[in-house]
Amino acid sequence: MQRCFLKASKSETHTKRRCVERQKDQEEISMAINSRKVAMVGCGFVGSSSAFALMQSKLFSEMVLIDADQNRAEGEALDISHGMAFASPMKIYAGTYDDVSDAAIIVITAGANQKPEETRLDLIQKNAKIMRSIVGEIKKRDFEGILLIVSNPVDILTYIALKESGYPANRVIGSGTVLDTGRFRYELGEHLDVDSRSVHAYIIGEHGDSELAAWSDARVGGLKISDFCELRGHFNHEDSMKRIFDHVKNSAYEIISKKHATYYGIAMAVVRICSAIVRDEKSIMPVSSLMTGEYGLYDVVLSIPAVVDANGIETVVPIELSESELLALKKSADILKDILKDNV
Repeated sequence: MQRCFLKASKSETHTKRRCVERQKDQEEISMAINSRKVAMVGCGFVGSSSAFALMQSKLFSEMVLIDADQNRAEGEALDISHGMAFASPMKIYAGTYDDVSDAAIIVITAGANQKPEETRLDLIQKNAKIMRSIVGEIKKRDFEGILLIVSNPVDILTYIALKESGYPANRVIGSGTVLDTGRFRYELGEHLDVDSRSVHAYIIGEHGDSELAAWSDARVGGLKISDFCELRGHFNHEDSMKRIFDHVKNSAYEIISKKHATYYGIAMAVVRICSAIVRDEKSIMPVSSLMTGEYGLYDVVLSIPAVVDANGIETVVPIELSESELLALKKSADILKDILKDNV
């Protein structure tokens, strides 16, 4: 009995020691991160719109803006700061990479703009080089927070950021199809004359031309999408599905053709993702993340619904897909892999 007691006592002491060590590690990480600080890398249309939206969100008390054009960063910081009298207190300033080490989240929007008739994937050669340079600078600063990649093509650049940084996969997130999903829910809400927040449906795969709508998993008020359509008097499902999805997939091109850029929608998506992280919400959203066997996919970054919390991506949620949807998802992954193989 005495021998058993002594063994248990040693084991218990060892367990307590390990718990204390883990707690100290977490405390050290927490001390290294200012949970109320965000860094924005890139102050173009998307970056400045995201910075403005984040200021209004009240999620952060400090925001540093970084851009290759220092004057642009300083101008944006001044412009937003001058509205502080009408908002909540916040420290907003133009800085350098030396200012990012204690940020909770670094949002990367830097990159060449998408031109009319240019696909997101056409941007890869230009923006891959920019992403490597940015991540290289961040690595030098002992950054312990979350990287949120917004630059396009977002799936490719998130993969590059993940590999170049060496950070755990949960800490490198792409904005993915969060905005596409918002557009999808908006279109369905308009079609069905219902609040889009009551629509639960996802766009998955590449954030781009090979993306797909997960119709099999779509629900409105707990009903399957087809059942709710019929409840609203819509019975021509195939035509409606094609029309709605085409609107979603081509909406960015339509906006770019009319106003040469799209930035308000993605800015709101950035706020939504940051909110899930800062507030540890454990929200489910289709961010870009590394596939590690989900749906038989490996070593590719694309958008599948995932639980997002204070640590980034907690887990991927394997939603229901039909056989044709699964094939389309695998085709989307193959397209991204081919691009990575040929260009990265």
